[in-house]
Amino acid sequence: MLKIERISVMNLENAMRGARNPMNSWEKSDSYYNDKGEYILGENDLGLAVRLCKSGTDHRKFMRQIFVSMDITAPIYWWKEFDTYKVGTTANSTSTMHKIHSKSFAMEDFSTDQLTEDTRAFFETLLSHLEKLRLLFLETGDKEYWYSIIQLLPSGYNQMRTCTFNYENLINIYNARKNHKLKEWHDFCDYVKELPYSEELLTWEKRAQ
Repeated sequence: MLKIERISVMNLENAMRGARNPMNSWEKSDSYYNDKGEYILGENDLGLAVRLCKSGTDHRKFMRQIFVSMDITAPIYWWKEFDTYKVGTTANSTSTMHKIHSKSFAMEDFSTDQLTEDTRAFFETLLSHLEKLRLLFLETGDKEYWYSIIQLLPSGYNQMRTCTFNYENLINIYNARKNHKLKEWHDFCDYVKELPYSEELLTWEKRAQ
């Protein structure tokens, strides 16, 4: 299971102005804000952006200045793979260490959508034991029970992080993970496809001429 909320794309106007700096071609810019306050790339600016992307990483530096923020909820096993992407990304997570005992364990706290019927039944017994340990820790304050929770906690436990990227990061992540065996990566890539000008600048499924 992977869920993304509160997506914000920022600094597109400034990034495109910077893209025109090398040739002093600011007068050719034709982008504008619509009635909703969204920055819309005009034909000239979009064409320039696509040409720069085609020319390689040295020429598409403006992509590093288009920022994206989002809240991602995903299982720990997915986050372990996500943590490969350290350069240019930042994340603040909910705390497992400090808050794991603050609420009752429930099925929705975990990614269980791919479990077989037998495995799901077994998981329910594990969940019951985790809740027993939680209550014992709250009752006694004995750190032994807290450690038991931490070391027994399945990697399917969902964690939420507020993450920031730039468009260059997202090109690399999308191309590396779009065919991955984990469904969560396919879900993530589907969200990337919904970002502004994704087809032209991120997934390259459509290129303006």
